Amino acid sequence: MALDQSFVGRTYPPTEPYEVGREKIREFAEAIGDANPAYTDPDAAKALGHPDVIAPPTFAFAITFKAAGEVVQDPALGLDYSRVVHGDQKFAYERPVRAGDRLSVVSTIESIKSLAGNDVIDIRGEVRDESGEHVVTAHTKLVARAAEEG
Repeated sequence: MALDQSFVGRTYPPTEPYEVGREKIREFAEAIGDANPAYTDPDAAKALGHPDVIAPPTFAFAITFKAAGEVVQDPALGLDYSRVVHGDQKFAYERPVRAGDRLSVVSTIESIKSLAGNDVIDIRGEVRDESGEHVVTAHTKLVARAAEEG
């Protein structure tokens, strides 16, 4: 069943703040195999003009995907999450995510399409720090595969 087009443009409340810690950044950089010293060494980050270590660009996924989860779990939307696969992910940064940031995400449904029986939903996540400064926008595409006929 196709998703309700009236959800396009719907915005969800901001998430609770996520506190970005040095150790979380280090663990993430290690997990993706990126040895950039700006991710683990405060002095290296400061030498690049940052107040503390910064996170790899894809670190924001951990924060924004959780926020997108609030959208897909909205019972009124009617998305069958057991059929969902992650289709695409893009980030547009104003500045890097830094240790010490407290970030919140506001998610908005950008589009809903039906392609070959699959539902495709695009979600924009606006990430802001405690002062309201825009840090990054995440664009997440999710595909709910069509139910198999049988």
